[in-house]
Amino acid sequence: MATTAFSASAYPTSSARTATRLSPPPPSSKPFSSIFPKTLHKPLHTTHSKNNPISDIISTYRNSTNTEYTDTAIFCDDDDDKPREECGVVGIYGDPEAARLCYLSLHALQHRGQEGAGIVSVHDNILHSVTGVGLVSEVFSESKLAKLPGDIAIGHVRYSTAGSSMLKNVQPFVAGYRFGSVGVAHNGNLVNYQSLRAELEENGSIFNTSSDTEVVLHLIAISKARPFFMRIVEACEKLEGAYSMVFLTEDKLVAVRDPFGFRPLVMGRKSNGAVVFASETCALDLIEATYEREVYPGEVLVVDKEGVQSLCLMPHPEPKSCVFEHIYFSLPNSVVFGRSVYKSRHAFGEILATEAPVDCDVVIAVPDSGVVAALGYAAKAGVPFQQGLIRSHYVGRTFIEPSQKIRDFGVKLKLSPVRAVLEGKRVVVVDDSIVRGTTSSKIVRLLKESGAKEVHMRIASPPIIASCYYGVDTPSPGELISNRMSVDEIREFIGSDSLAFLPMDKLTEYLGGDAKGFCYACFSGNYPVEPKGKVKRIGDSLDDGLTGSMESIDGGWLPETGNEMGVEKEIKLSA
Repeated sequence: MATTAFSASAYPTSSARTATRLSPPPPSSKPFSSIFPKTLHKPLHTTHSKNNPISDIISTYRNSTNTEYTDTAIFCDDDDDKPREECGVVGIYGDPEAARLCYLSLHALQHRGQEGAGIVSVHDNILHSVTGVGLVSEVFSESKLAKLPGDIAIGHVRYSTAGSSMLKNVQPFVAGYRFGSVGVAHNGNLVNYQSLRAELEENGSIFNTSSDTEVVLHLIAISKARPFFMRIVEACEKLEGAYSMVFLTEDKLVAVRDPFGFRPLVMGRKSNGAVVFASETCALDLIEATYEREVYPGEVLVVDKEGVQSLCLMPHPEPKSCVFEHIYFSLPNSVVFGRSVYKSRHAFGEILATEAPVDCDVVIAVPDSGVVAALGYAAKAGVPFQQGLIRSHYVGRTFIEPSQKIRDFGVKLKLSPVRAVLEGKRVVVVDDSIVRGTTSSKIVRLLKESGAKEVHMRIASPPIIASCYYGVDTPSPGELISNRMSVDEIREFIGSDSLAFLPMDKLTEYLGGDAKGFCYACFSGNYPVEPKGKVKRIGDSLDDGLTGSMESIDGGWLPETGNEMGVEKEIKLSA
């Protein structure tokens, strides 16, 4: 697959509203304004609601009580105590099997969200939607894909907290308004969601989900801008925070990325000319689409029968792409922000071997995200890499635990030590990050119980000291072990013989001229877009099951920010 790397510094930074045609359209004498004709009044959605078009996406979810194991302890996995990317998006225009290609692309993006998936397609000016809870393979079947005809489609996978009403927040969302209907899939998090929602509700808007994405639909519906893509632009001008979104109308596919470019979004093209947008290039690879470039920060791309039109409509002084995409979230075979994720992680491991060497007999990884960094460490240190931990990929999030408790049950379900590799050895174990430290302590204990003579932990990221407000599920600062303890205190807590993190200065040195184009808020507490008021703890879903006013939802919010209790101030106090 041919790829072209675009560095962060190469992003256009003009604040003027300009339009650029990326691919030559067919010969046409129509003026610019007529390229986007008035949307005809058509049926809105295959499951249209009489009361509120946004309620089309709501499904009644009845709780079922399982009495079979009433005396058995239920263990809920903490998903390895890692930061969790909220979701992945895909959009396809101009392929007769658009929904099926979306389905395959979502498979490739499954690592970005495992608890819900959905696809919306358009056929004969009608939007068709299938959403569900679970993995992509669990949500979609041959019969369900047959209900998604058309050559335009968007898709979404998401992570969320567990909850009985989770289905209501599964995207893409579909809504109708006076000029037609629109579907949207969103990756990111709006830091001014609370104030926007309050303002909209004050003016009569009714919300049926707890997702910040619904705010975008309401803003589009009340906009008076024409043509349609200008409604999206007008809505996005009111948003603050992270958003990489794909929109679907009766005849257009629109992709937009926030002015700071927090979350990734790339564009590719199939051999038949179909245009593809996706969160990562790994989705393009699977459906044999060629990676062309990223969607630039602040850019709106409109795809219709006339071709692809690029509009740089929102000012953006400097990109602030999420550096954690290269540390943990993205797949190693992806190209993200113009850089190979594999090369980045391999380099992080090499840096650790140089900056924090230790006498050892074997290097192992905490699979899967620590593998490439461990390979880099082993290569630089001249020590063999071996699989000392085997990960089970067939474990769900909830398990039936025997009445006689098993220590470190959740970790043992997912990670199995290989005694033949560990016994009597001085072991370096490489992981991508430490969040609360609970899982790391269990892993160290597991390795020592399997005969490891020494366990030296190496972390391929700087210490995480602050929460992310831009689409990543991270705990509050008080729960982050690196915000409460020194490196030596953490080492003692997890029980390793030594501990070292990737030095921050070496990370930026590796990124070179692009270093200023990345966001390091989780490592520094310095936020490119300061959160306002109360901010959701997780990136995409507020409560997933709670109902009532926003004031009644306590568990989903971080402490109020601003002059009274700013994020940076809170970090300094607890450091």
